[in-house]
Parts: sequence; structure tokens; C-alpha cells
Amino acid sequence: MRRRLSPIAFCLALLLALIAPLSAQRSAAPNLAGFDQWVTSVMAEWKVPGLAVGAVQDGKVVFIKGYGLRDVEARLPVTPQTVMAIGSNSKSFTAVLMAMLADEKKLDWDTPVRTYLPDFRLYDEIATQELTPKDLVTHRSGLPRHDNLWYGRPFTREQLFQRLRYLEPSASIRSRYQYQNLMFLAAGVLTERLTGRTWEQQLQERIFTPLGMSRASASANDIVRAGDFAYPYMIRDGAVVRVPYRNIDAVGPAGSINASVEDMLKYIQFRIDQGTSGGTRLVSEAQERLLQSPHMVSGAGFSYPELGLGNYGLGVGVSTYRGHKIVSHGGGIDGFISAMSWLPDRKMGIMVVTNFSGDNPLPVMVMRTLYDRLLGAPAVDWAARERTESAQNQERQKRQREARMAERKMGTSPSQSLAAYAGSYEHAGYGTLVVTVDGGKLTATLDPHRVSLDHFHYDVWEINDPGNIVPFGGRLQFLTNAKGEIDQVAFPLEPNVAAIRFTRK
Repeated sequence: MRRRLSPIAFCLALLLALIAPLSAQRSAAPNLAGFDQWVTSVMAEWKVPGLAVGAVQDGKVVFIKGYGLRDVEARLPVTPQTVMAIGSNSKSFTAVLMAMLADEKKLDWDTPVRTYLPDFRLYDEIATQELTPKDLVTHRSGLPRHDNLWYGRPFTREQLFQRLRYLEPSASIRSRYQYQNLMFLAAGVLTERLTGRTWEQQLQERIFTPLGMSRASASANDIVRAGDFAYPYMIRDGAVVRVPYRNIDAVGPAGSINASVEDMLKYIQFRIDQGTSGGTRLVSEAQERLLQSPHMVSGAGFSYPELGLGNYGLGVGVSTYRGHKIVSHGGGIDGFISAMSWLPDRKMGIMVVTNFSGDNPLPVMVMRTLYDRLLGAPAVDWAARERTESAQNQERQKRQREARMAERKMGTSPSQSLAAYAGSYEHAGYGTLVVTVDGGKLTATLDPHRVSLDHFHYDVWEINDPGNIVPFGGRLQFLTNAKGEIDQVAFPLEPNVAAIRFTRK
């Protein structure tokens, strides 16, 4: 005899029947047929030694895998636990630390930085007085990159912080999006002054340990301690070669974190879950919403129909991908490029890390292809698009080189003997530029970078760096005073402002 269900039991059974297919659909394994072969083929095409990728969906890891080699010479494979540098993806961690301080009422996003850091000074007095913590992490300070102040340079974090006042802006405060690493350094200093703990200690205590990111670290000095770690690789003279780790501890809050894909999926899940991990709230939901909201139009996007207008939140980019909100960031440092993102409304996120820098579009290419699989969206040949973009970039660079060479005035010579150009030249921010005569040629050293100079025309010399070893290029112009003495060098270290002028000591 069949029992008849009560009205309540019948409604419950009907509800479960309706939910079950939807649940099965959402938790079903993504369609990854042919994905491994595609990843392997594009890695070979772009000469990328190793890559790891992982994805979370609905609170679960739905895909995680390593491809290629973390150590080419020893033939050691990449695994989901392989630690690599994540570069500027570190910026979002700094913003999270600031959000935690905002939750504790130690920081207000819209109060001027000078309230907390009386010695904070910029070149522009208005920016000095008005810049807020929110401005520090949204790339709207008015400063262009000025990366040659810190990249490979010997200055400490505190010394860099004090030298900000000597860097010329290229826009007024909040008027233009300009990607900027040094403002994130200032943000890190702000968290240190407010807590009495170093940025590195805060990371470990407030993010790495609570999230179980057991393999993460904040210095290139620590990466090899992970055991399963990747070496960095770049192209030199047409060949893939191992390069030294780039230590950027001084600007660590902008980009020095190392982590595995396995670690980063825990971080992405924490951000998808609006500041909670394992049932513990680390950041308030209100602060997490603020972090993931657009605050500055970046102007990126719209290059393809799948992409929306680019904006910047607090330490992350905010846009749309195929109509879904996407929160993302990229990262790159010598020998490593990575991509981090999540679709908060779909509770889905992806992390890609690679141990190769240079012309390496794979992290974003793999990320988008995997999203298309997870979303069940129509396939797009992202690799073909990247080939086209790369070819266009190379052609554009060729035309730019030709145009620059056409500026040369032939048949000219220096106005003085080579010895007259030699000497030490000083800039309050950038430090000391030393010009010497070596083997009948001029050599310039901006510690620790050393390059030879080729005479271009008149009192202008071109930097000779065929292997792209140093982070700068262009021409140095020697300037004379009213007495006819060489007393300054104009050095184009930051392309968005006038050449930096170094004055002879």
C-alpha cells in the first residue's frame, strides 16, 4: 500500500527535485576535453618552460594541474604546489591589510595620508596634502611609474619612501589612471606605522596563516626554501635561459609575494567568500565590497567583445568578462608572469602562474580559455588573437626604432673631449649617475646598472644594451652652463615626464 505524502512533505520533495538538476549542473566537472594538449602546444609556441593553473567553483577546487618544468636543467616538473613569484598580484594583499585596519578603526580610506604619516611628501604640494589611503591603491596619485627609482636599486623601503618627494608627476591628483608601484610601497609603510609590525609580518599573521597558505612567502630570498619551487627564465639572444631571482623586498607591498597555485586558490576563495575563510571572518563584508568595487576608470578593455570597460578597485581590477563581473590582476617580475581573477557572482575563480617573462601572454590566454570551458561559453581562439597582437606590437616597435634612428644628425661630433663628460652627477631622488671613459667610449652607471654609450649626435649619446639587460634605454644629453662646462645630464628614466636632470657634483 502506497503512503500518501503530507502537503509539507510533498512540497519538500518537489523542491528537492527541482534543485537537484541545478545543483548537479553547477557542480558538474568542467568540459576540459583537449585542454591539456592545447596548454602544452601554446607553451611550446611561446617558449614557456612551466605553468600551473587552478580553478575553484562553488567552494570547491574543480581543476588544478602543473605543466612543463619548474627546473629546465634538472628536468623537474611543475606541480600544483610549485612556488613561483606572483608579482603585482601582491598589491591586492596590501589592500586587504588596509581593509583589516579600516575594520579596526585604525585607518579611514578618505582621510589624508599625512594624518597618519606626517613625513609623507610628494613633489606636488596639493597631492601631498590631499592624497588618501584610497588614492594610494587606485593608481590616481598623479605620478607615473618612476620604476627606475627602485628596480634593481640599492635603496631601502624607508629611503624610497623619503625620495617620493623628488619625483615629478605627470598629472594632477585623481585626474588620470597611471599604474604606480611606489604608492603601494607607501601603502605598505602606512600599515607598518599603524601596527608596529612589518608588512611581511602582517602578511604572515593576518593572511597566510589564517588561510593555510603554508607555502607562501614575501621575499625572493625565501622562495627556494619551499623545496618545490620554480626557477625564473627569460629570452636571451633568442634562447630560453635561467636568470637570477629579482629581489624587490624594498617595494614588497607592490609585488614581492611568492606562492603556489594551491595557495592562491585559497586566497581567491577567501575573496569570493567576501572576507571569510573556514567560517572565520577576517575582513568585514562591507570592506570586501569596497575593495571589489570600481574607484577609477583604467581605460582598458573593449579590445574584444567578451571584455568590458576596465576599472580599478582597491588593489584589483574590476571589469566584466562575457557579461559577468570579473575581479582580476596580473603580475610580472623577472622570469615570472601570473594572472589572478574571480567572477564573484558565479563563485568561480582561476589562478595561473608561469616561470617565464618577456613576450608571454599565456597566463591571461589560459585564464580566459578555462573560463570559457567553465561557463560553457562559445570557444574563442585566444591564441590566434595573441599571435596577431604580438605581430602588431613587433611591427609597431620596429617602426618606432626606425623613426628614432631617422632623428640622427649625421656628420656631427661631441663638442668636447670625452674626459670633459666624465664625472658624478646627482639627483635628489634617483641618486648618483657616474660617467666614465672606458676604452675610448663613455660608460654610464646608475647603481648597479652599467651601460656603454654610443655617440648619437652633438652632445647626445645612445644607451647600448642589445641584450635588454638594464631596465632603461634611450639617450643621454649632456648640457653645458654659461661657461661652456658640462654640468648636467638629462636622462629619460621616466618616459611620461621630462628627462630627469642630474647635476654634476
